[in-house]
Amino acid sequence: MKPPRKIVLFVPSFSSLEATAPLGLLAIATPLLRAGYAVRVIDATIAPDFRKRILDEVKDALCLGISLVTGPMIRDTVEVARAVKRWNKDFPVILGGWHPSLLPGQTLEAEYVDIIVRGQGEESMLEIARRLTDGAGLEGIPGIGFKREGQLCLTPERPLKSLEQMPPKAYQLADFDAYERICGRRWAMYISSLACPFNCSYCTNAGVYGRKWNALPVEQVVEETVDLTRRYRLELLWMADDNFLVDLERALKIAEGLIRAGAQFQWSIQATTNLTARLTVSELQLLRRSGMHQICQGIETASYKVMKLMNKGFQNLDDIYQSIERCIQADVIPSFNIIFGHPGEGPVERRETVRFMMDVCRRFPKAEFWTNIFTPYPGSPIFHRSKELGIEMPSSLEGWVDYFPRYTTLPWLRGREHQRVQVMRDYLRIAFDRAPIAADRRSWLARAVQHLTSHPARWRLDHDVYAFPIELWINRKLKNILTLPKPNVDAKLLEPATSPSCA
Repeated sequence: MKPPRKIVLFVPSFSSLEATAPLGLLAIATPLLRAGYAVRVIDATIAPDFRKRILDEVKDALCLGISLVTGPMIRDTVEVARAVKRWNKDFPVILGGWHPSLLPGQTLEAEYVDIIVRGQGEESMLEIARRLTDGAGLEGIPGIGFKREGQLCLTPERPLKSLEQMPPKAYQLADFDAYERICGRRWAMYISSLACPFNCSYCTNAGVYGRKWNALPVEQVVEETVDLTRRYRLELLWMADDNFLVDLERALKIAEGLIRAGAQFQWSIQATTNLTARLTVSELQLLRRSGMHQICQGIETASYKVMKLMNKGFQNLDDIYQSIERCIQADVIPSFNIIFGHPGEGPVERRETVRFMMDVCRRFPKAEFWTNIFTPYPGSPIFHRSKELGIEMPSSLEGWVDYFPRYTTLPWLRGREHQRVQVMRDYLRIAFDRAPIAADRRSWLARAVQHLTSHPARWRLDHDVYAFPIELWINRKLKNILTLPKPNVDAKLLEPATSPSCA
């Protein structure tokens, strides 16, 4: 009897509101498809009975691959893997993505995990599939981990390839109609470059890519994005590059190419504040004409003391103000991420950041802010100080389920102070309008009350008063006016662990 030629790939729900195709699975699917394997992609976000479907699909499959990042996605991962093992303890369960890449040893220790894939998984997964098909051992495959007679074996790391050398994503496997039903918009992620040359204390990027920025050629980006949006009728692309503006000349040439190609989609980018600050109004207008409508930037703090602790010496508030003004002139939305609770931040530094946010949003109403609580992920420079900081790391794969940046409790930020910061963040959320990717399905009444409660929310933020938060209670009640899907996960990304190696 010939071994099965089907591979089941599963991704736990990342966000049930802003849902779209999982790039990691689409990336590893392409080499498998080219090698003649049938690939089934199951996304928990759009598959209401994903557990039953997985158990049905694996019955005639070669293996199950699961892609995940640290946090709540691990809950469904563990549940599905255990269910598969109850059905057949010998069926191969493979974990890949950021969490297994950064914590390979601990992930592989889980009894329901047979193989892990680290880093770029396209070639590794294909080699694993071929070995499983042939009934051969996994020794010698770079960038993986497996179990042999009870021993954990981690092979040498697979050298990183430039993005230009990697195969295109298998977008044809994505059910964009189903994502649109959940999200209300047709959109997708696209990656035109990898890595970031900076080394911010909280960022895990260097743990996987080593700060070695590389990018696709301009012509390829233009051709692929135009074809992708037309083929699947997408209205928006989120450029998931770690830092899109590293090569400014390239960014502007992409814009020029999209204009010449008659591109009809909008697109958003991520970039550090110092690189965005280089853009002139005319350059921003060029990018806007090509469809770019938003620049998301990781300012993280407005305190120069905390910036230094974050390794963000390249950041300057005066430059950021000027950059925001230029973005608004060019009709580009400036969007910023904030991290509260970084080691060294106290109430004084936190107030500096809140005052900056309030000032920006009043002077530039189109500006947006999104906030999180500091979380020291493996792979980040500051993770190595976690013991010194009094942070206890989870000792098993399951323990990382609740490791979640929006709700993290820290040794120096807990109890009443932690609750106060969370209430403050809730008021920041309702004080000014923000435009998420998902369609705005609020009723007119919900919008009206949101607008009314924004005024007392701003007063509270100005005066640092958060007792008796009646406005938040009113906003929570609004959720009963219109039922929306509940976001499951919005985890950030994750570091290599040491373990015995087997060549």
